[in-house]
Amino acid sequence: MSICPKNKSSKARRDQRRANWKMSAPNLVKCSKCGALMMPHRVCKACGTYNKKQVIAVDE
Repeated sequence: MSICPKNKSSKARRDQRRANWKMSAPNLVKCSKCGALMMPHRVCKACGTYNKKQVIAVDE
């Protein structure tokens, strides 16, 4: 059985539903060690630290 709507959805109603589907800008914070912008709760790509601890070695 497939979905079969009882009444027609107008173009305005359809477009209102689709209007909320949008991208948001990524939330960026400053790294506590080097000050570079990074995503929260992730390893810094610039210096390789997480939670003030060196996690990965980064070639500079």
